[in-house]
Amino acid sequence: MRELLLGNEAIARGAYEAGVTVATAYPGTPSTEIIEQITRYPEIYAEWAPNEKVALEVGIGASIGGARTLVAMKHVGVNVAADPLMTFAYTGVNGGLVLISADDPGMHSSQNEQDNRLYARFAKIPLLEPADSQEAKDFVKLAYIISEQFDTPVMVRVTTRLAHSQSLVELGEREKIKLKPYTKDAAKYVMLPGYARTRHVKVEERLLALAAYAEQTPLNRIEWGDRSVGIITSGVVYQYAREVMPTASFLKLGMTNPLPKKLITEFVQGVDRVYVVEELEPYLEEQIRSWGLKVTGKQVLPVVGEFNPELIAEKLLGQPPVEVYQVEENVPARPPVMCPGCPHRGVFYVLNKLKLKVTGDIGCYTLGALPPLNAIDTCICMGASIGTALGMEKARGREFAQGVVAVIGDSTFVHSGITPLIDVVYNRGTTTVIILDNGTTAMTGHQDHPGTGVTVDRQPTHQLDLVKLVEAIGVQRITVVDPFDLTRMESVVKEELAAAEPSVIIARRRCALLDKPADLKLRIDPEKCTGCRLCLRLGCPGLELRDKKVRINETICVGCQLCTQICRLNAFEKVGGQNA
Repeated sequence: MRELLLGNEAIARGAYEAGVTVATAYPGTPSTEIIEQITRYPEIYAEWAPNEKVALEVGIGASIGGARTLVAMKHVGVNVAADPLMTFAYTGVNGGLVLISADDPGMHSSQNEQDNRLYARFAKIPLLEPADSQEAKDFVKLAYIISEQFDTPVMVRVTTRLAHSQSLVELGEREKIKLKPYTKDAAKYVMLPGYARTRHVKVEERLLALAAYAEQTPLNRIEWGDRSVGIITSGVVYQYAREVMPTASFLKLGMTNPLPKKLITEFVQGVDRVYVVEELEPYLEEQIRSWGLKVTGKQVLPVVGEFNPELIAEKLLGQPPVEVYQVEENVPARPPVMCPGCPHRGVFYVLNKLKLKVTGDIGCYTLGALPPLNAIDTCICMGASIGTALGMEKARGREFAQGVVAVIGDSTFVHSGITPLIDVVYNRGTTTVIILDNGTTAMTGHQDHPGTGVTVDRQPTHQLDLVKLVEAIGVQRITVVDPFDLTRMESVVKEELAAAEPSVIIARRRCALLDKPADLKLRIDPEKCTGCRLCLRLGCPGLELRDKKVRINETICVGCQLCTQICRLNAFEKVGGQNA
């Protein structure tokens, strides 16, 4: 039976058919749907982990315990998980373990566009790159065989375009894989230096065996065509190149670490000119060039951004760029904005009003950096806001720190904000931290986390108490504030910045997409509104300027009433609802 599946759905199906019984992840675009789809299969235990490092560590435990295990994350998540990954590459597996790295060329939803093929090479583990949904399913299944045959974790790398596009997939039956016996083996799983040295030798031996496998596996295949031009490529880019140059000869690489040197040499010597077509880094090109083979790659193809067939046609065939539909009128720029009724808006309005320096973090609230709020000064990576604020204090002193706050979401705080807060307390910082607690992981689609009290399969569980957690870290000054209460919010921020000790403000209100703030409508009395535009500083899409006066867009206003609090003319009036 065949079904039309997203790449991420196909990966989940591959794990199911491969007999996987444990799957872990932290949500991150473009990987999020993998775990969500796996929850369709009750045979697999699935969980959202607090972060990617923990996800991999849980996966390692499951693998050592004898289970086939899948761990999924976006590309920057592998940075978080890199520490256990590098050592797990030494210990090897018991039950097979597959790590899905979902890379994001073009940065559709990421802070960088790193190429994680380099991680596989760095860790010296096999790397598979499927080109469509069918291969995504098939490669995941094969990855478990490779993992157990060669005693190694295997990385399967996909990109946004494959993860979120559909193609037909032939479905198979679930394999009956028995839980492997667990045997205590300190020399294999305890990486004391004496044991680790012997394991490193095995890693090198394994790499040679894998290189021999890469030469004969059907994952890597030559498709002879017109021998005047040869294309070496991998992943979804293979589909683009095939579409543009259907008669050319192709070397399609499904296994890209280690590379099949003999096969590549045969291909290069069998065609007149060779292009290496790959997104982002010259990962394949540099290795092929190091063998003395002449290929063309980044001389003509860009090292930044996502590829598409039109770009390949332009760069390799000299075809003019495809004209796209152009709007002749000047359309005003429409930057992304927070949702109407977003509880973060009030916080950033206050921080901007107070002219504070704000170290930000990853999540919806990064939009607080954009006009008109202009409230965020820095945003580096998950969990970096608190450490960044402490670093500013240590560099510039206590007086400077009185004008600095760190903001971080509840999910991100659990992910990697706890340890830097410990650092603040331990090293006598005075950082003021605002935890933007909207009760979900909103940015990736409202996934739960330990602070929501619900598991990935919607089962109730122990709910992490942020107040008690922060108290346990050693913070004495903790205040829970409704971010819709602007007066209270401003007062608390001023008070905590003045305190010469660490403080945490928990700005708590549910995401507006989960709970509408109020069941009422607002209108503006045109006689009272003078068009001062003070309310527009909120950046609320529910407010519009018409004929030099502010109007409410009733189709999207949710009645949060932030605007009513800052209007000095009392021009806003409540219409209907229980608060009317």
